Amino acid sequence: MSVSEPEPAPDPKIKTIEQLHEYLYKGLQLEHATLPPYLTALYSLHPGKNSDAWHVIRVVAVEEMLHLTLVANVMNAVGGTPDLTKKDFVPNYPTYLPCGPDYFQVHLRPFSPEALETFLNIERPAPAASEEDRIVPVDWAALGLTSSDAAPSQEKLTELEESGTIFGLVPGDPTMRFSSIGEFYEEIIRGINHLEDQARQAGKTIFTGNPDHQVTPEYFYSGGGDVIKVTSRDTAIAALTLVAEQGEGLYGGIFDSHDELAHYYRFQQLEKKKYYKKGDKPNKPSGPDLDVDWKAVYPVKTDIKLADLTEDPEILVAAKEFNQSYATFLTSINLAYNGQPDLLLKAVWEMFRMRDTMSRLIRNPLTGHPGSNAGPTFELY
Repeated sequence: MSVSEPEPAPDPKIKTIEQLHEYLYKGLQLEHATLPPYLTALYSLHPGKNSDAWHVIRVVAVEEMLHLTLVANVMNAVGGTPDLTKKDFVPNYPTYLPCGPDYFQVHLRPFSPEALETFLNIERPAPAASEEDRIVPVDWAALGLTSSDAAPSQEKLTELEESGTIFGLVPGDPTMRFSSIGEFYEEIIRGINHLEDQARQAGKTIFTGNPDHQVTPEYFYSGGGDVIKVTSRDTAIAALTLVAEQGEGLYGGIFDSHDELAHYYRFQQLEKKKYYKKGDKPNKPSGPDLDVDWKAVYPVKTDIKLADLTEDPEILVAAKEFNQSYATFLTSINLAYNGQPDLLLKAVWEMFRMRDTMSRLIRNPLTGHPGSNAGPTFELY
């Protein structure tokens, strides 16, 4: 009996440490890009109402902070420098994320069936059917950016990425997108394996970062898994795998490796108005009923901008104050990822203290926009 040769490892797109740093920076952008939409929906809920939705969204938001921290730990471990203060870091909502070939925009909007659909799209499990399906061409016509027979120029692509209008183009090949966030992280893992194998052949390692810049478990706990200190290939892969599985589930199941419900299925409970319980199959929750009141929500204007507030000077001032507070929040996280990890606990606490500032906006009707309330704009620059 002959023994078949093992399949050769797929050729990685990440072939240099600089490319790995670029991918990890995009990972930081992607993990953060979900926070403003989740927080806007969370704080649009009427106080004392929709407790099930409040709990689901809040848990996911905290775990997104965990994911941001895990990606930062990997970046620090391989000699990169996390920077959450760059001008292109925060999206210009609405924005596109690399969540599959069926393009959708991520909006800042109140809790609603439309918001929930977006959240499900962000977290949707989408393993590629084949190696060729992992990375897909950008459908520019679907994005409304150009005609179907021509792609934007490199200058236009750069403008779109720097403006935060579109995230997730393949670094080095901006005509392509990953078929899912899970596939994006799979590419990073392949790159780490490739670069570490090369380094070891020369008696070296890519894990040369300052260990003092690692955020360790005592500085952050999410309830859905501890922060992983990254010092090696194994811990880097463990960290990135946790990020992917907490969103999409583990190996096609509804739970992650910590036996916590994955984000997609947490949100799906709100759609199906039923909780998952142990033993349930994907898309078939059989637990207790869950209450959702779509009317017990403040009507925040979708994708609101500072320009929408010019007729309401006091609200405009409050919106600018919130943006400054959010910039300070990101600065604190950035310092935490660059050698002051004790600041992370304070930053997470501040994220939920923002409710007071956001409420000053969300509970106020807008002049000139009948039926719409103000909201945070997240315009930091």
